[in-house]
Amino acid sequence: MINWQAFFNVELAQKALPIILEGLPYTLSLSLISFLLANIFGFIIALMKMSTFTPLRWIANIHISLMRGTPLMVLLFLIYFGLPFMKIQFDAITASIIAFTMMSSAYTSEIIRAALLSIDKGQWDASYSLGLNTWQIFKKVIVPQAIRICVPSLSNVLLDMVKGTSLTAMITVPDIFNKAKIVGGANSDYMTAYIVVALVYWVICTSYAIGQNYLEKRFSIY
Repeated sequence: MINWQAFFNVELAQKALPIILEGLPYTLSLSLISFLLANIFGFIIALMKMSTFTPLRWIANIHISLMRGTPLMVLLFLIYFGLPFMKIQFDAITASIIAFTMMSSAYTSEIIRAALLSIDKGQWDASYSLGLNTWQIFKKVIVPQAIRICVPSLSNVLLDMVKGTSLTAMITVPDIFNKAKIVGGANSDYMTAYIVVALVYWVICTSYAIGQNYLEKRFSIY
C-alpha cells in the first residue's frame, strides 16, 4: 500500500511554500533580465550572420555553434568557478545572467534571423519606392512584422529560461529551487518540497504563456 503521507505532506507543503517563494524574486529577475539581454544580443548576432562581411558571419556562427553545443551547467561553472583562476570574479547572480544571456542569445539570434528573412523582399522594394531609407524600412516595416512572427518561439525560450534558473542553485543563487532544497533537507522530505517548487514553476510558466497568447492576439489585430 502506498504511503501517501510520505509522497506528499500537506502540512509541510503549507509551511514550505512561503519559504520557497522567498526565492521567487531571484527566479523572475534572472529569467527576465537574461531574456531581455539575450534578445538584444540575439538581434545583433542575427544581423552579423546576415552581414555580407565574412568575419562578422564567422564570429556569429562560432558563437551560435559554441553556445548550442555547450551544456548550460558547464557554462555556469566555467564563468563562476573557472574565471577566478584568470583573476576574473563574478558574484553568483552576475555569473548566472552572463551565462543565460550568452546561451539564449544563440537561440534568439536564429529565431530573429529566420523572422527577418521571412519578410517578403518585395516590401523592401515597395518601401524604397515610397522614399523610405534603409533604416526607416527596417524600423517601420520589417521589424514590426518580424516581432509578430518571433513571439511564439521567443516565448518558448523564456519558458526554458525560467525552468533553467533552477541550475543556478548549484552556484548558490537563492532561487526557488535552492529554497526547496533547503526545506527538503531540513525536514528530510525532498519529495514534498520538490512537488511544491514544481507547481510554482508551473504557475510561472502558465502566467507567461497567457501573456504570450495576449501578445499574439494583439499583434494579429495590428
